[in-house]
Amino acid sequence: MITLGGRKLTADECYDILIHNTPIELDDKALSRVYQSYFFLKEFIKDKLIYGINTGFGPMAQYKISDEDQVQLQYNLIRSHCSGSGKAIDVLNVKALMLARLSTLMRGYSGIHPDAVVLLKELINRDICPVIYEHGGLGASGDLVQLAHLALALIGEGEVHYKGNITDTATVFKKEGLNPLQVHIREGLALMNGTSAMCGIGLVNLVHARNLVKQSIAATSIILEMVQSFDDHFSNELNSVKYHKGQNDVAAWIQQFLGDSKLIKKREKHLYNQPIKENILKDKVQEYYSIRCVPQILGAIQDTIAYAEEVIVNEINSVNDNPIIDYENKNVFHGGNFHGDYPALEMDKLKIVITKLSMLCERQLNFLLNDKLNGILPPFINLGTLGLNLGIQGVQFPATSTTAENQTLSFPMYVHSIPSNNDNQDIVSMGANASLLTQKVIYNTYEVIAIEFLALIQGIEHLGIQSEISENAKEYYKELRAIVPAFKEDSIKYKDLELIKSWLKARPGFN
Repeated sequence: MITLGGRKLTADECYDILIHNTPIELDDKALSRVYQSYFFLKEFIKDKLIYGINTGFGPMAQYKISDEDQVQLQYNLIRSHCSGSGKAIDVLNVKALMLARLSTLMRGYSGIHPDAVVLLKELINRDICPVIYEHGGLGASGDLVQLAHLALALIGEGEVHYKGNITDTATVFKKEGLNPLQVHIREGLALMNGTSAMCGIGLVNLVHARNLVKQSIAATSIILEMVQSFDDHFSNELNSVKYHKGQNDVAAWIQQFLGDSKLIKKREKHLYNQPIKENILKDKVQEYYSIRCVPQILGAIQDTIAYAEEVIVNEINSVNDNPIIDYENKNVFHGGNFHGDYPALEMDKLKIVITKLSMLCERQLNFLLNDKLNGILPPFINLGTLGLNLGIQGVQFPATSTTAENQTLSFPMYVHSIPSNNDNQDIVSMGANASLLTQKVIYNTYEVIAIEFLALIQGIEHLGIQSEISENAKEYYKELRAIVPAFKEDSIKYKDLELIKSWLKARPGFN
């Protein structure tokens, strides 16, 4: 059980809730703050003009709303903004979105009725997730459209994902004994006006991004064993003279992976302790950049992931709606905490570096398939008859194509603001789009690295080094061979690649 409220929710706790389905409960003191914020606002609004409570929304804020219409105003806001289009986003994204929204509401600065946070907690614990669509959020007045679909489910309307099916919300609530949320003061605006969609999806992206770095380190390490590389380019001595944490972490992880390898060479043993008589050396003095520069390449990616995680977790723990209900100072503050520039920028940066990771995998794959580059494997790692059989020639095309798509998708949404809402939202973050496109790039990259791993296990097969590779490499080889047996004859590969991709995606614990 993880307690929400009263302190910052950590990244690991978020991942436990999302990946391991750890249930949540609400901190009593934090829930008390929610109560106090609500009751303060209820008294404070008398004879005062407060945005979104007794005024219209956005550019219609100049219109005063009568007391008798204030509750209906919130229902109108929710229903009118349930306009999402495109595909329904993955259930895990929705659960992460719900967790992000609950976290900010538990800060006690939203003036929301406590029933809202209690019901939201129940939906998360019971895996009842609203159907939310990918298109609609501008990430400026928050992720209004996506979060409207969340609010719609809380008031008992719309549809939800329930036990593997999309089901009418009212039917599910009746079956589960849940009562729809009743609007009191500003439940509609407080639920919708924030960055929780971009941040929830961002959390899922970060888990996969970390996993992709791990898998790329594994793939690189196996290549190093196959080519019997020198070890100095991933040594402590070389990397420690650059003060980048990510680079040094990646070098250390490669060292750990290869700790018991019998194939990695020491440069001082082979090139430093005896005279070299040949003018043209058979063995490479240095590997290609896609092998030798991995600590520098993946290191930058790792540092970007680490900072993105810090920003996203900070945002999830922040108060990101408008206005802010400050019962301690007996005031209500209007501003723009809903603006998603922080998470949007980090998702764009994450998208760019994961695209770079896919480019690294594609270049390493090309090295493995091109016999003129590697000098140790047959063309396209063809274990059959050269000419008659094609080996894995065909799988390079989707790797190249998918990497190219990633490169195009890497244009940043952060600088693609389009004014909307009668120019009230005249500069926006496009944060939800940034998160969703980053997820597309991440899933594309799983496809590319799955192809690389197919090439790796075929390469190990050809070289016959199963007994000499490190124990970590053996584990990868054995598990992947259980999925895709060795082959010489040409055969259909798309199902094999899908199996490898699913295996790689499940490494952090995702089904």
